[in-house]
Amino acid sequence: MITLHHLNNSRSQRILWMLEEVGIPYQITYYERDAKTLLAPPSLKAIHPLGKAPVLIDGELALAESGLIIEYLNEAKAANRYLPDDHQQRWQARYWLHYAEGSLMPFLLLTLVFNKIKTSPMPFFVKPIARGIADKVLQTFVMPNLNTHLDYIERHLAQHEWFAGEQLSIADFQMVFPLEAALNRAVTAASHPQIARFVQQIQQRPAYRRALEQGGPYDYA
Repeated sequence: MITLHHLNNSRSQRILWMLEEVGIPYQITYYERDAKTLLAPPSLKAIHPLGKAPVLIDGELALAESGLIIEYLNEAKAANRYLPDDHQQRWQARYWLHYAEGSLMPFLLLTLVFNKIKTSPMPFFVKPIARGIADKVLQTFVMPNLNTHLDYIERHLAQHEWFAGEQLSIADFQMVFPLEAALNRAVTAASHPQIARFVQQIQQRPAYRRALEQGGPYDYA
């Protein structure tokens, strides 16, 4: 049976959703972030040297990286039903699968890091300097780039129900986490209604709701 090593409030939530959509038996090993640092517990390093989630175990096979796990589940467990037959849509699905972590997530991570700097405890005489630097980086580099990406996604979703056309694909499993995070910390449903529509239509799916029940508290839902 498949085992998913699952960390709360992490990318592994989208793997839980895909497992529920595919409808195969699996079990979960749960991990909790440190309440102060928000880091994964050291025990995850016993599963993978980087100590990150998700990690999926299927027999002798151990897979890390969400994109790879999604491709594996689609090919090995779902008979490739989440990869479109149409040539152009197939490459669109693969494009967004890689885009999510390669282009979008770095800027979302930077917003988290620099906002964390602004609120972290530090000597009083350092606070104004640290906050000023963080605000400057956010205003001049991080947010302009992030807004460019989110506007690009908004325009794409205005023309497509799903990322690779009119059917759920590997791209949608991968893209949901960064867009949930974006709605949580960067944009609003009013400013980006198509992104909000996409996230909402996923969060209303029965398989997604079952994944939430299995995975426990998830701040982005």
